[in-house]
Amino acid sequence: MKKQTAGIHHITAIVGHPQENIDFYAGVLGLRLVKQTVNFDDPGTYHLYFGNGGGKPGTIITFFPWANAYPGKIGDGQVGVTTYVVPTGALSFWVNRFATLAIPFKKAERFGEQVIQLDDPHGLHLELVERAEGEQNDWTFGGVTPEVAIKGFGGAVLYSSRPEETANTLTEVMGLELVGTEGDYTRYKTPADIGNTIDLKMVTGERGGMGVGTVHHIAWRAQDDTDHREWQQHTQNLGQHVTEIKDRNYFNALYFRESGEILFEIATDPPGFAHDESQETMGQQLMLPIQYENHRDQLVNSLIPIQVLPID
Repeated sequence: MKKQTAGIHHITAIVGHPQENIDFYAGVLGLRLVKQTVNFDDPGTYHLYFGNGGGKPGTIITFFPWANAYPGKIGDGQVGVTTYVVPTGALSFWVNRFATLAIPFKKAERFGEQVIQLDDPHGLHLELVERAEGEQNDWTFGGVTPEVAIKGFGGAVLYSSRPEETANTLTEVMGLELVGTEGDYTRYKTPADIGNTIDLKMVTGERGGMGVGTVHHIAWRAQDDTDHREWQQHTQNLGQHVTEIKDRNYFNALYFRESGEILFEIATDPPGFAHDESQETMGQQLMLPIQYENHRDQLVNSLIPIQVLPID
C-alpha cells in the first residue's frame, strides 16, 4: 500500500536576533511561543518554537536565531515561501494590521486564491491565504483573536534544483496527490486539513545559500513511532539516503536530502510539547534536554535574554 504523509509537521529556519524573531512571530503574527529550548548540536543557541495555542503538528515553525550571523540566500534547494492559513474573511484584518504596523506587503493570486506576501525581519518569505479548512486557533495575543488568527501552515512553496525529480519524490515517496499546474507552479496536496498544500516551482533559478533568512528544512508528519520506522524503511527502499532516527525530545526525527537538494525531515506527532511542562505554561521558561541540564546556569548566562511582549 502506498504510504502517504498527513502533511507538514513543522518548518525550521535560520534567523537573526532572537528578540526580533519573537517580536514578529508572537507580537505581529500572534502565534504562541510554545517552547524555549536550545539547539541540540549547539546549546549556546536557542531553538524557539511557535504555533497555535496547543502547539499542534501542522502549526509549528521553529527557529535557530543567530544574532549577527551572515545572511543566507533564498534559492533552489530550499523552501522558498512558507504559507500560513487564516480563516475565511480574515485577510482584511491582516492587511490593516500590516499597514498599521508599517510592514510592507503585497497582494497576489495563485491557483485562484488571494494571498498576502511579506517578509519577516530577517528576510524569510511568508504568505497568508484564506481557507475554510482547519480548526480555529484558540490563542489570543496582542489583538489577534481566534476569529482572525493564523490556524497553522497553509503549506509551502518549494524551490528545487531538479523540479521533476522533486515532483517524483512528493508523489512517489511522500504520497502527495497532484492537483494541477498554473504558470511556473505545480500544486500537490495531502489529506490533512492544514499544512497540506505544496506548490513546486517548476523552473530553476540560482542556488540557495544557507544563512539568516532561509529555511533549513521542512518536516513531514508520521503518526507515531511505528509509522516512523515504516517511513524509514519506505524511504530507504525508494533509494533515499535516510538518517538514523533521532530523539528530538518533542518528536522523533529522520532526515534525507531529496534529489532537488531540499532537506526533508519526517517527524512523529507525539509526544508533543506539553510532556515536560504543562499545556498552560508552555513556552514560558527555558526547557533543556537532559544532557544539558547540569549546565543550565552557564547556558542561561550565555543566551540573549528574551521576552514575549505584545506590539504596541
